[in-house]
Amino acid sequence: MGAPSGTTSRDGGFHLGVFEEIVTHGHEAVHFGHDQASGLRCIVAIHSTALGPSLGGTRFYPYATDDEALTDVLRLSRGMTYKAACAGIMQGGGKAVIIGNPKTHGTDALFEAYGRFVESLSGRYITAEDVGTTVENMHVVATQTSYVTGLPHEDGGSGDPSPATARGVIAAMRAVSQRLWGTDDLRGRRVAIKGIGKVGMSLAERLHDRGAELIVADVNNDATSHAESALGAKVVSVEEIHTTDCDIFAPCALGADLNASSIPQLGCRAIAGSANNQLHTDEDADRIAERGILYAPDYVVNAGGIINIAAEAGGYSTDKAAAMIDRIFDNMTEVFERADRSGANTHQAAEAMAEERIAAANRTNGGTR
Repeated sequence: MGAPSGTTSRDGGFHLGVFEEIVTHGHEAVHFGHDQASGLRCIVAIHSTALGPSLGGTRFYPYATDDEALTDVLRLSRGMTYKAACAGIMQGGGKAVIIGNPKTHGTDALFEAYGRFVESLSGRYITAEDVGTTVENMHVVATQTSYVTGLPHEDGGSGDPSPATARGVIAAMRAVSQRLWGTDDLRGRRVAIKGIGKVGMSLAERLHDRGAELIVADVNNDATSHAESALGAKVVSVEEIHTTDCDIFAPCALGADLNASSIPQLGCRAIAGSANNQLHTDEDADRIAERGILYAPDYVVNAGGIINIAAEAGGYSTDKAAAMIDRIFDNMTEVFERADRSGANTHQAAEAMAEERIAAANRTNGGTR
């Protein structure tokens, strides 16, 4: 197992500007791990511990290059810092990626090796599940480290965070609806969901229960067929979902969907979805605002999962977690009001809110991270 480090050799595939990447994003540390026996290759990025130990899930994905994996973990971990800060929980921001195909490389031996690597970081990073990993995987990780959350209910954990994330998206959509239409009632609203995996499907089910009209798209035909038959959803292609005439567009797949090419084609009044890093660049927030579309920043919208995990402190209770998650409505409303006062776009307003809370924690701690 490679020792925690902020550097890597050239044969690891990273470009010479790796430190520039880390400094640009303001990270405290980036750690690279390798276990030859299991084939583990992972990166853990710790963006901030100002508010508490860094917390973030482990993404298992077959990245085309090591640079691509590094870019993803840096962006995701920074987003986790802002997510925790905007949610008002005392956690820092971190994230991990495992490079490979989870279906062919996701063995117990690999997750045991990964658990040992997490343990070597001595609690500065706490892991959980994410894209490509499961609650069961985290159960294996927990055999090697105590720095893991989102464990099965039978182990005293909060279980799969997907329903909690979906509940948080609903809270954010209610705030969007209140802002645009003067009511938080989503009945009759047309919502277009791109990506109906675990979170997206849970979101679709909750919207159906609230009387919303659904349009869905996913590469998984079984998922779209279920949404069509069980929820009455209209199915469109993943290439056209963002162009669909709707009240709210909900990106719930991978990031960077909102970019210079897609934004001019949007057919929505508002955007509120669970995907991380929805903006390809910060400038895309201006492009959205210029089109008169209300953007609900992703790390405020999708905080339900991390809030659910934070609710494990002192003993997990679904009622306690639900009450904490529903406060996303208030957090999102505050972002909109900050944008009004400052003249900034909502992305900038959310960043300012997070940075103020982090700065306050740094002052309380007597210094900066």
